[in-house]
Amino acid sequence: MTDLAHPDRLAKVAAMREAGADPYPARGLSDATPVEDLLAGAGTPDDPGPLHGKRVCAAGRLLGLRDFGKLIFAPLRDRTGRLQTGLKKDALSEWWPRRKWLDGGDLVGVRGELGFTQKGEPTIWADEVHLLSKALAPPPEKWHGMSDTEARYRRRYVDLWANPDVLETFVARAKVLSTIRRFLEGEGYIEVETPTLHPIAGGAAARPFVTHHNALDADLYLRIAPELYLKRLIVGGMERVFEVARNFRNEGVSTRHNPEFTMLELYEAQADYSRMMEITERLFEACAVAVTGGTDVTFRGETYSLAAPFERRRYADLFREANGFDFDDEAAVAAKAAELGLKDPGDRWKLMNDVFEATVEKSLTGPILVTDYPLAICPLSKQSPDDPRFAERFEVFIAGMELGNAFSELNDPEEQHRRFAEQVASKDPEAPGEVDVDYVQALEYGMPPAAGMGIGVDRLVMVVTGQDSIRDVLLFPAMRRAEAASAIPTEAAPTP
Repeated sequence: MTDLAHPDRLAKVAAMREAGADPYPARGLSDATPVEDLLAGAGTPDDPGPLHGKRVCAAGRLLGLRDFGKLIFAPLRDRTGRLQTGLKKDALSEWWPRRKWLDGGDLVGVRGELGFTQKGEPTIWADEVHLLSKALAPPPEKWHGMSDTEARYRRRYVDLWANPDVLETFVARAKVLSTIRRFLEGEGYIEVETPTLHPIAGGAAARPFVTHHNALDADLYLRIAPELYLKRLIVGGMERVFEVARNFRNEGVSTRHNPEFTMLELYEAQADYSRMMEITERLFEACAVAVTGGTDVTFRGETYSLAAPFERRRYADLFREANGFDFDDEAAVAAKAAELGLKDPGDRWKLMNDVFEATVEKSLTGPILVTDYPLAICPLSKQSPDDPRFAERFEVFIAGMELGNAFSELNDPEEQHRRFAEQVASKDPEAPGEVDVDYVQALEYGMPPAAGMGIGVDRLVMVVTGQDSIRDVLLFPAMRRAEAASAIPTEAAPTP
């Protein structure tokens, strides 16, 4: 056992087993009704509902025990809500001596008549009580929820029932994911699955995680993006595909970054980046409605409307307005970077984009689509037919945070091979270490005109649920390793 197991609770488990009772029975209560349904069916004392006076069953976690001698009130919570149970000695005479085995945090099931207390609180007046799983660790202190942020992330399995709002956030996340799938299926897209282990780290600029496959005696990379595999499917004639992909990038941890994250990527034949703009706007709007019931969301203290369409501004115009010179003025960019204290990455175009990020992005309250990025920083994008300096690419921002990236896809195999070779020659640690010859070969068979988009699902969930940090929308965010029994303030729940 770990240090979290409380001696008094261990003693109760031993007593139960000695008495022939199982503290961890093999079967639960299959006839349990969700608490939210019981509350709806109870009605009110002035207007009783259809379940009032009926014998019902509920199962969940005890939130404490208030002992009044021959009566115990024990609120119970399942994933749908909280409901009080009333345990009377007269109705539970055979079970009554076993009440001393119960503690706050235990998982129990009760059956009994659904009614009200004298104060009008919906209550199950139990005539059966079943211990379904004995909790050896005491619940969080004071039962108003875990307040230690790091402890909450490390023990999400406690956080979810100690802080009901946390559970609601992850229910909302599930709604976002189901909305994405329904929306794209309605647009004729097919959901696919592509490899997580890649022989070449490509499809984005990021440091990969490296592993080794023993049977093949080859190093492989956890994918940083599914892009190149999804575009192979466009070559194969699937025409409209999407993947909700777990990606991995060996980068720092922040309020916006986690090394393992969820990305939506989609690709459509016969489309360009204008079509992706429309998809982005409508998809964001649909997710907001699914979670909030409307198009307004509150994020980091500000209210944003996710109703389509969004504002659209060109990269070059925003750069000039913020800095007073054009993005391709190399000397001015270098001087501005020095003024800002930016480290020179050794590439003039990357330095230019670093200046853009430092001087422009924080002001992009949005939602806004920043369009027509310089071609030099878009190795997979199609060149603009109107101005060869730019790519048909956009990114979507809300509250200064980038949520998505999209472009008309480069489908010229010779040009793609040249750009891949440039990336490799740059020796950039975030660039691929070799040319993806197989992808170039796929393009040589012919890829139709197409456009694609990637959306950070975690960041989208942050916005529509109003969570400040990506850790608050990830069930188990990445953290430094801690002692197995690191402290969470607890108190022993009162017992009869």
